[in-house]
Amino acid sequence: MKIAFLGTSAFAVPALKALVEAGHEVVCVYTRAPKPAGRGQQERKTPVHETADALGLVVRTPKTLRREDEAAAFKALDLDAAVVVSYGHILPKNFLDAPVLGCINIHGSLLPRWRGAAPIHRALLAGDAETGVTTMRMDEGLDTGPMLLAERTPISAADTADTVHDRLASLGATLIVSTLDGLMRKTIEPVPQPEEGVTYAHKLGKEEGLLDWRRPAAELERKVRAFHPWPGTSFEAPHEGGVERIKVLQAGLALASGAPGTFGLGRDGFPIVTCGSGGLRLLKLQRAGRAAQSADAFLRGFALAPGTVLPSPVVIPLPQTKPG
Repeated sequence: MKIAFLGTSAFAVPALKALVEAGHEVVCVYTRAPKPAGRGQQERKTPVHETADALGLVVRTPKTLRREDEAAAFKALDLDAAVVVSYGHILPKNFLDAPVLGCINIHGSLLPRWRGAAPIHRALLAGDAETGVTTMRMDEGLDTGPMLLAERTPISAADTADTVHDRLASLGATLIVSTLDGLMRKTIEPVPQPEEGVTYAHKLGKEEGLLDWRRPAAELERKVRAFHPWPGTSFEAPHEGGVERIKVLQAGLALASGAPGTFGLGRDGFPIVTCGSGGLRLLKLQRAGRAAQSADAFLRGFALAPGTVLPSPVVIPLPQTKPG
């Protein structure tokens, strides 16, 4: 097929490579414009941009798709289809309608569950037993278009957002090749999404990563995995007359009772914090500007007495995940 590829993040890179390897003619790649990054604030290209350059593909980086000249240029590509993966711009109707077979999206969930910006994180946070990827023909709604193909994968107790991200990116790459093949051979029919089971995966915020010890330990352990590596989870602890925020990079579950936030030590020297139910065993911690350490080693350089009650943050209303 003659296609355009619209993507930005690392999640989209395997799909772009797979389409080229499958022999599709990628006539143009659309991605976000380079942004200043790092200490030197030098402009950095997106992962998709770097991959497209390495593959010798034409790249466009429009700041908006709302201009008529951009729509005309996209239509002039005379596309069979466009593939959209983690792009970051909303496609207006004149873009959606331009390719013969429409714009095909790879979404990191089993639709209609977890429409929206952060499906991987929300699935982990909710304790879902499985997730997956869905290809769909895009419409003007938020991940509401008719579904084409889907692939499932279990979520293990050891999974983090990182591991699920990489697994879904790989599944999505395979699935988009199968989807285009099915559309070309007319062996796939788009299926409308069911109205039941719709949930929304709202964008993550940094403050959402603050651990609230009043919540169940099982929920906080999932949050540590769901928010790794970004935005990360943390708690506040008293230190040298002030309060310091400590990052939690790894945690497990433990038996504990008492007031939520009560700090204690297990027999192995690892800290355990009492939660609304159960306890959170802290395994790997990090202070700002310091290297990450196992939690037992961390305490040798950060005095925190057993029995100390760690503060819980001001309650942040959780995003609504269901319609209405």
